[in-house]
Amino acid sequence: MKTVSIFVPESSVMEAVADPRYMFTAANQFLQAAGKAPLFNVQLVALTKEVRLHGGVFSVHADKLIGEVKQTDLIIIPALFGDMKNAVEVNQAAIPWIVEQHNNGAEVASLCVGAFLLASTGLLKDKKCSTHWAYYNEFRETFPDVEIMDGSIITEEKGIYSSGGANSYWNLLLYILEKYTDRDTAILASKYFAIDIDRSSQSSFAIFNGQKDHNDEAVKLAQQYLEENFQERISVDEVANYVAVSRRSFERRFKQSTGNTVLEYLQRIKIEAAKRSFESSRKNINEVMFDVGYTDTKAFRNVFKKITGLTPIEYRNKYAKVEVAV
Repeated sequence: MKTVSIFVPESSVMEAVADPRYMFTAANQFLQAAGKAPLFNVQLVALTKEVRLHGGVFSVHADKLIGEVKQTDLIIIPALFGDMKNAVEVNQAAIPWIVEQHNNGAEVASLCVGAFLLASTGLLKDKKCSTHWAYYNEFRETFPDVEIMDGSIITEEKGIYSSGGANSYWNLLLYILEKYTDRDTAILASKYFAIDIDRSSQSSFAIFNGQKDHNDEAVKLAQQYLEENFQERISVDEVANYVAVSRRSFERRFKQSTGNTVLEYLQRIKIEAAKRSFESSRKNINEVMFDVGYTDTKAFRNVFKKITGLTPIEYRNKYAKVEVAV
């Protein structure tokens, strides 16, 4: 029997508490229907017996307080809600317990931005991690010693799991279920919950917002220049001269402030413009490619797929509001 302890944080997302409980209790039913013994002892654990969420709209009653859980096999940390710094602070008392259980052999999984609480334990230091794409910058600034896996749905390293944004935590739950049971049980669960079992990227859902949450004014000026002139052929020297900073210093400051090189940033601007065009216009792929400053079809396709996880045709077919010609 595997004990699954779902920690119920203050300031958490209700669905991210209920869904893993639903998944593992349903898995027990699937196993029993197949003539096997149930495998999971699922329990909700918390700092208090009752946790009120979303201003008291929801109330979760814990099966056990964390101090009553002396041994567990898996700790699930649900997604947090609201201001991440505050959400971590109100759950500080749980951190020693999470660390102790991991040191005693328990695996730990964070769902979406539950990664902020997981990283606060120190267990992710010098390790890889997935989280919601919209929180990459804040996470990098808060935990510079943790490597964000850009676009990844699932990350596993030495018994520590993390998942990408929002509902992609279902893919991590399926991944863990398959690891603890077998492929057939995981496939049955994926069909029951209508989840794509092998989805591995959240890149196609990501929205590039320019990464301007920093205080380097020269870099901000460069970002504005790139965003206003992305259709043109722009060199790093040109942008460095524009902001009157030496190229070497400019490249270092730009990467430090945005998390991207100048070229990566320019590519992301171009691809974001292409995505918006595919979603809302009737233009074909070549027209969009030329509009955003690419002349090489192969290069455009490769960069587009690298950033979004989809080819231009796949993205257009998935998100276009109108039918367009190839």
